[in-house]
Amino acid sequence: MTASALPYDYLIVGSGLYGATLAYRIRQAGKRCLVIDKRPHTGGNIYCEDVEGIHVHKYGAHIFHTSNQAVWEFVNRIVPFNRYTNSPVANYRGQLFNLPFNMNTFYQMWGVHNPAEAQAKIEEQKAEALAALNGREPANLEEQALALVGKDIYLKLIKDYTEKQWGRPCTELPAFIIRRLPVRLVFDNNYFNDKYQGIPIGGYNRLIDGLLGDTPVVCEQDFFAPISPALAALCPKLLEEVTQQTDRTLANHWRKIASKLVYTGALDEFYGKRLGALDWRTVSFQTRIEDTPNFQGNAVVNYTSHDEPYTRIIEHKHFEMFGAEVYECPRTVVSEEYSTEYREGMEPYYPVNDERNNRLAEQYRQLAAQEEDVLFGGRLAEYKYYDMAPIVEQALAVKL
Repeated sequence: MTASALPYDYLIVGSGLYGATLAYRIRQAGKRCLVIDKRPHTGGNIYCEDVEGIHVHKYGAHIFHTSNQAVWEFVNRIVPFNRYTNSPVANYRGQLFNLPFNMNTFYQMWGVHNPAEAQAKIEEQKAEALAALNGREPANLEEQALALVGKDIYLKLIKDYTEKQWGRPCTELPAFIIRRLPVRLVFDNNYFNDKYQGIPIGGYNRLIDGLLGDTPVVCEQDFFAPISPALAALCPKLLEEVTQQTDRTLANHWRKIASKLVYTGALDEFYGKRLGALDWRTVSFQTRIEDTPNFQGNAVVNYTSHDEPYTRIIEHKHFEMFGAEVYECPRTVVSEEYSTEYREGMEPYYPVNDERNNRLAEQYRQLAAQEEDVLFGGRLAEYKYYDMAPIVEQALAVKL
């Protein structure tokens, strides 16, 4: 079947930010596009649920931030963003510290009042760690962190939190995980250095809905599963052609409905993990409604000791409600976030950037580079961690 006779120009696997942004561009270019997603909803990990009038970030906190004016203007054309500024707080055994590390943190840690005092304290503690190294390079994350910021910040704000994130002691984690630790000698709790940041007014679903527009979308259709009735309804000839075949999976027959494929799923899964499985870290959430308008006074509070099994608590209303608005909504929704090793059936979140996985991922990327009419994009398909803005930037740069 010729490309012009196919129902669609593009089949996009995954309706997250990368897939949805490309769907928008394809539609703007006057081309035909179909989007599928194995989940029962669109939006990927930025999907929000409406609970108690609050947009709950179902798959964890997402704050859009960028210094790229073109990207910022693009997303704001789809939906206006609010003024949210990410200013997390760390709770270490009941002691509260502002993040990122700045003069507020150093005052809370040591009682220092000016940058000179803070710098002197940091250098004093770094000197102790550097002396212990005796001229050699740090052998693990613990030694690296101590050499960068000293023992007090490391022990209270880095060590246990990092061990909960990675599921192993800092002495067993490679030093390269922490190449640098930003230290700000100013009173500034803004976590990001970017020029722009915020949350879509009305939640991320409005952004995804605006990007997808009237693009046909089939949810609960796994690329590696048989063709669903919903997809067959859009492509009746496809079902006719594969009915008599043993393998009715969409992955084996997508070229019958589209001339090009945009794949945003896991890279190793595209190839049946034939070179081996890539490792991931993942997170899970325990979400509950609290019968109070204001539970913790901040969107994100990190818990940096092993006393709590979770890494942080997210209070979702603070992403979009400010000042008196917080109290106009009588209840609140909080999510405890737990980091864990990935197991089959879980949602993969973060690539494990060790020697084995980096080597294996590169082998899969070499296979992907040989594919005709297939575009791999996004964190899963590239096995790379991305913030949201770079994903949009990539999708805007794709040559259609």
